Amino acid sequence: MQLMNEGTVARVVGWEKGEGECDWTPALFESVQEMDGFVYGDYAGANLSKYCVKMNKAEGKTLVVLKPCDTLSFRQLIHEHRLNRDNFYLIGAGCKGMKDESGLLLKCKTCKGKDFEIFDEIIDDEESKQPTAIMDRMEGVTALENETAQERFDFWRNELSRCIRCNACRNVCPACTCEKCVFDNPASSVASKAPVTDFEENVFHIIRAFHVAGRCTDCGECSRVCPQHIPLHLLNRKFIKDMNELYGEYQAGVGEEERTPMTTYTKTDAEPSIVRERGNA
Repeated sequence: MQLMNEGTVARVVGWEKGEGECDWTPALFESVQEMDGFVYGDYAGANLSKYCVKMNKAEGKTLVVLKPCDTLSFRQLIHEHRLNRDNFYLIGAGCKGMKDESGLLLKCKTCKGKDFEIFDEIIDDEESKQPTAIMDRMEGVTALENETAQERFDFWRNELSRCIRCNACRNVCPACTCEKCVFDNPASSVASKAPVTDFEENVFHIIRAFHVAGRCTDCGECSRVCPQHIPLHLLNRKFIKDMNELYGEYQAGVGEEERTPMTTYTKTDAEPSIVRERGNA
């Protein structure tokens, strides 16, 4: 509130309580009086980086509160020239592991660390610096890799068949910031809400996973907001696992310069035949 009173920032992107006890949602606060509704704590699970895209050209600085993992997405958006760093004041907020009504969030169970990639100011405590990871991030991907091609096909056909094309995954994803999405193009064959064929909902997610490959920070928002509880994060993590094994360990959103495995050539890159063999395994 002090920064808003001083005129350092014009608005704040944070969270407010919804109707339910665990229902905390992203919110825009444009006055000191509105800040009375600001909350931060166990249920501030949403990654606010995507919401900054709309604020990028707003007059005056926007203060945004970011958890450690959120700063990866914010940095990645800077790499992609979707955000201008000078337009934001970043508060790094310590995270003890976020929850929903069923317990610890999936992304917190596989916490990538408590370091802030980018910030102007950090509000943290020793308890928030303790790791919350309780499972291997690639455990689910490895389990699928150990199945036969037909079993994997059947798994994804079953999961993706539940898709209702609400677009929640796309709308919340920090890597989906195209001004005109192919799925909204009426001239395409994929613009309809209801799938024309029983495979169209699969195509939607497969194309989207390819689109964010190399840029996905694995924030887990896609799975968190899916009303059908489709494990969309597994698609993204499969790409991440393959890139790490083929091109070396890489985390999107880290570092000042963006040099992704998908946009950088080295003499040690895997030959296309190796990539094909992995895809057919």
